[in-house]
Amino acid sequence: QVQLVESGGGLVQAGGSLRLSCAASGRTFGSYNMGWFRQAPGKEREFVAAITWTGGRTYYADSLKGRFTISRDNAKNTVDLQMNSLKPEDAAVYYCAADPRRFRGTLSYRAGEYGYWGQGTQVTVSS
Repeated sequence: QVQLVESGGGLVQAGGSLRLSCAASGRTFGSYNMGWFRQAPGKEREFVAAITWTGGRTYYADSLKGRFTISRDNAKNTVDLQMNSLKPEDAAVYYCAADPRRFRGTLSYRAGEYGYWGQGTQVTVSS
């Protein structure tokens, strides 16, 4: 079992940057692949990025490559999402999630495969 708490959301102007952080409880955090998802009003939850339990591999939504970077610190039980060159269409609630299948070598973009979720943090981008 792992509990996830996101932070770092807020209001930013278009072109600006934000860094989201997800703090996890529990001693097994370092064994879970982690992901970030987002959901805008009236839209389905959308995959943003994922990182393996070792931090050695990452996977991004094609539309976000080059602007967003996912990273993790297993010593601190955190996973971050650095977001640069933000656009109004990036505005959404951003969620951190953990894949409950420990030590998994394959990264997933499917929300249904992530069993643990945070409460989300709001990102608003003004034009």
